[in-house]
Amino acid sequence: MTNWKGIILAGGTGSRLFPLTIAVNKHLLPVYDKPMIYYPLCTLMLSGIRDIAIVSTPDAIPAIEQLLGDGKRWGLSFEYLIQDQPRGIADAFRVAEDFIGDANTGLILGDNIIHGSGLQDKLAGCLRRATGASIFGYEVSDPSAFGVVTLDGEGKAVSIVEKPKQSKSRLAVPGLYFFDAEAGRIAKGLKPSARGELEVTDVLGDYMRRNKLHVERFGRGTAWLDGGTPEALYEATQFVKVVEDRSGLKIACPEEIAWRLGYIDLSEFRELARKASTTAYNSYLQALAESES
Repeated sequence: MTNWKGIILAGGTGSRLFPLTIAVNKHLLPVYDKPMIYYPLCTLMLSGIRDIAIVSTPDAIPAIEQLLGDGKRWGLSFEYLIQDQPRGIADAFRVAEDFIGDANTGLILGDNIIHGSGLQDKLAGCLRRATGASIFGYEVSDPSAFGVVTLDGEGKAVSIVEKPKQSKSRLAVPGLYFFDAEAGRIAKGLKPSARGELEVTDVLGDYMRRNKLHVERFGRGTAWLDGGTPEALYEATQFVKVVEDRSGLKIACPEEIAWRLGYIDLSEFRELARKASTTAYNSYLQALAESES
């Protein structure tokens, strides 16, 4: 089976969230009952990726490491890498070059929240592709705020544009990407865009021109949100609260995902639940553990 590694890009200044982010990295801010970074982490876990690098700023790494640890309690392995200044999404391949080695890579932005029916199967399908790159398309009302992919009649990508002023396509590309081992080489050859960044759309464009870019659609049963602005953070919190209150199930609970996917066994899960304190989140873990008694 192809070797896969994951990257969570959790750097940047979080300037659109000032003053919330003056002293706190935005990926540590709460989205309802969990830190924001739990959501992209759990997306990678659901895909089957367990060896993960967290890329962030020098001042944020200690706090993120204090939160997540080495990953062992969830059957994962974490490595922490410093990005001293934001240089674009594709810069993650430069920062994580030694970590990636010759592995394939699942890359997710640290503020992306993805939830929906059948998500795990879609993610696992991307990992079954040994070559090429895989992205997702999600219909939005205002494509000018996103990277946008245009498909032909056969569902193949024919263009990818970053934040177009005008676009015939409404398919935005969420910040979740799966690449084969060629991505690092491609990223090395990039030049900064007019924005001064190494654009992931340029990496995807290389795959597209070689007919090696796969586009999966997220349908109406999937929600894609982010926490990049106060409004978006509020909406994400409201979404998570409503879904959890109605269903009685947690979104982005790494302990539960680790247990259900066999990353940890039942005794290890019970130990995590036993150590938990008296919050609603921890009561949820304890109830799950007791249900298996």
